[in-house]
Amino acid sequence: MTDQHAPSRHSGTRHTVVVPNSIDMVSLFGPGDEHLVQLERAFPVDVHVRGNRVTLSGAPDEVVLAERLLDELVAILRTGQGLSPETVERVAGMLRQQHASDERPADVLSLNILSNRGRSIRPKTLNQKRYVETIDQHTITFGIGPAGTGKTYLAMAKAVQALQAKQVNRIILSRPAVEAGEKLGFLPGTLSEKIDPYLRPLYDALHDMVDPESIPKLLAAGTIEVAPLAYLRGRSLNDSFIVLDEAQNTTPEQMKMFLTRLGFGSKIVVTGDVTQVDLPSGTKSGLRVVEEILDGVDDLAFVRLTAHDVVRHKLVGRIVAAYDEFDAKKQVADEARHGGTRPPRKTQRKGTEQ
Repeated sequence: MTDQHAPSRHSGTRHTVVVPNSIDMVSLFGPGDEHLVQLERAFPVDVHVRGNRVTLSGAPDEVVLAERLLDELVAILRTGQGLSPETVERVAGMLRQQHASDERPADVLSLNILSNRGRSIRPKTLNQKRYVETIDQHTITFGIGPAGTGKTYLAMAKAVQALQAKQVNRIILSRPAVEAGEKLGFLPGTLSEKIDPYLRPLYDALHDMVDPESIPKLLAAGTIEVAPLAYLRGRSLNDSFIVLDEAQNTTPEQMKMFLTRLGFGSKIVVTGDVTQVDLPSGTKSGLRVVEEILDGVDDLAFVRLTAHDVVRHKLVGRIVAAYDEFDAKKQVADEARHGGTRPPRKTQRKGTEQ
């Protein structure tokens, strides 16, 4: 796109952006100009459209952001993707939050991990793209973040991608069955039927990524294995892509057991939310202590996802952010009550990513 610059009498800057003739203006601005309305809500600028010429007027910084938004939307359309209100909102959010990053929102939203039945799985935030790239670059990756940030879903998509590319021979998906003691024993059915509810979310995600009719064959052949964490004890897992979900519900001993299952030609992704620990009171979470234990270990990385990376209903992101704010205030109050502040915890370590 090209732009012309001229001063505006009423607002600091006026830019005229010329949209390439190859771009359908209805696709760009959406039915009833809904994408254009979103642009004006995201950035306080006046927008006037005449043909393929879009004039933006307002404060210089806001006009620059609005122009970048249009440029990113055009870049996404050129990849053959359609635009939706959700896409426009995500691009605007990334531009608003972007600081020193050179990543283009169009590159983030156009990175295709997996396609199945006409549906593509892609990262939807900059942190998600970094998470996916970290999985490619490291043998073990820890994805830590709140519910709805896509940490498990993207890890499973990378597992299926690796299997399809013959980088591994099998996928192993695991979760700790927290109530594997007395409470599980009171549930009706066989052991497999008792454990199934813990593993159901993994099966559900798998059905989005693999043709449902082929899943029973893959499971029967052992090409895909979905098992509780306890079933991995004593095994050495070679040529496998292994995903451990809900890792905040492991004990330090279980976490050590799991990580030492790593065999030759394998890759591990561990996901969890340290704010959602379901272990009995007084039991340490293996996910909470593992970063300190593995500080400085090469070929291992930690990626932290935040409320900004929530890809469920937008209200979920607001709920997560509100809880984070509440927890931060509570920590400050607790420290004040104890008559001093605790030493700050390191957040950046060698071999880790935030």
